[in-house]
Amino acid sequence: MNTNLHSQVPSPRVFSGEVWAAIAGAIGSALLLAKRLLSPKAGKAELLTRADFYAEMLVTRDRIHASHLAILDKLDANHREVLAALERQVERINALESDLARVDERTRKALW
Repeated sequence: MNTNLHSQVPSPRVFSGEVWAAIAGAIGSALLLAKRLLSPKAGKAELLTRADFYAEMLVTRDRIHASHLAILDKLDANHREVLAALERQVERINALESDLARVDERTRKALW
């Protein structure tokens, strides 16, 4: 037995952050690999028959067609609304032009 109290005790190793990151990455990779290998296999999806495929395709086509018609109706309604607003603006501009023409005539008559 060594009675020397001043004997050198080996100092614990100090790992850098990169070493800890590598260790954590290796453990994480091992866990993911184990999970993937040990997880139950998913069953194969049922195949779709041609008749079912065509039926679903028709339903989807009808839904797209209905959406398209709804969008066209909204566009037509917006178009009519814009045309009506434009017509009101044209009427207001024409009224302003005629009023301005009358004022112009009055000022010309007053100046002559």
